[in-house]
Amino acid sequence: MSQALRERLFSALDGLVLIDPHTHIQAQSPAASTLADILGYHYYTELVHSAGVPREEIEDPHIDARERVRRLVEGLAPLSNTVQVRWLLDMVRAFFEFPHDELTPDNWEALYDQSAQKMADPGWPEEVLRRSKLEAVFLTNDFDDPLTGFDTQVYIPCLRTDDLVFHLAKSSVRERLEKASGQTVKDISSLRSALSSLFEHFTRHGARACAISLPPNFSPQRVDIPQADTALQKLLSHGEATGIADMEQVSQFVFWTLAECCAEYRLPFDLMIGVNRGVYASGVFQGQDLFDSRVSLIQYRELFNALPQVTFPISVLASVTNQELVSYAWIFPNVVANGHWWYSNTPTTIEKDLSLRLEAIPRTKQIGYYSDMYKLEFALPKFAMYKRVLAKVLAERFVIDSGWSEEQAVQLGREVLRDNVERIFPPR
Repeated sequence: MSQALRERLFSALDGLVLIDPHTHIQAQSPAASTLADILGYHYYTELVHSAGVPREEIEDPHIDARERVRRLVEGLAPLSNTVQVRWLLDMVRAFFEFPHDELTPDNWEALYDQSAQKMADPGWPEEVLRRSKLEAVFLTNDFDDPLTGFDTQVYIPCLRTDDLVFHLAKSSVRERLEKASGQTVKDISSLRSALSSLFEHFTRHGARACAISLPPNFSPQRVDIPQADTALQKLLSHGEATGIADMEQVSQFVFWTLAECCAEYRLPFDLMIGVNRGVYASGVFQGQDLFDSRVSLIQYRELFNALPQVTFPISVLASVTNQELVSYAWIFPNVVANGHWWYSNTPTTIEKDLSLRLEAIPRTKQIGYYSDMYKLEFALPKFAMYKRVLAKVLAERFVIDSGWSEEQAVQLGREVLRDNVERIFPPR
């Protein structure tokens, strides 16, 4: 009974047309152009490297796309047990009619040629979206992105602010800010005005979120204006040679100002919390960062209390922080549990974390899933994985254990998958 029930619920959920609320898609080139764009996803490069392929072979700048794929495929065999390889196989079977159980050195070339032919079609991105049942995807836009040349109803802008908060000491970042805002940053007032102009630009182009990735030691605090101005003057004078304490003061001021702008412009502020950058210095590109269990959401209590009008969709990097996130979403009206990020993005972890969220958090305060993808082709297998876990949890915990009807379970699944995205990130 349980398996048949799960399949019925999955079928109902799989029929929904969704909006992906967090990706790294480039709107000008949203889909893959060769299989190298697929296997170049950091999940594959870091796992292949972990299993023994030298970093130099993976990141050799002198090889073409075909040779890169050959090298990566030769390193896939030890990964056959991983969910990432299941994504890969689900994807190439769905889009390219790949007939084999494994991608191997003996069969990859035919797939490479067939996929490249399909990807060369100008209508391929739209075809991928249609077959993935995606209506739109959120982008991750640099703060100085002009946001032109693409359909912002399909590719929805999101203001990414990491550089502003953590790298304003770099002259290149300040120059970009001044060019994008049309204002010279000379004091706290002009900095605040420049940041506000970014929000005007993004909301005018249909942005539906502001976002930032935060290290485990960051603890947002309001900074007094005189104190912040003194630190900013030192930063403007000394750049990257500015003392750590003054840099931190400026970072705190910028972050808090961004949160206040979110209140003014009515944008949710996505906080992705807990990344410790560069832990494995010899890792491949994007394969150097790990979670840090020393992070706690208690570090954000002042922020959540001070700005109740701002919605904070929170992503945590590790399942060990999930229960704390659940408790904060349980208590704080402005805290929302958001997706299953990075190292938590495996079926076993999702099932555990999702079960707790569905049992403990109001149904309107959960964003079930986002793909975090760099190319559109990954939406189909990633969302399918999540929907299968969601169907399992709904079937076992709600229909069987709690006596819900299938219709009630599907409605809860729809809220988590689709309705809450539009409720929490309303169209501009």
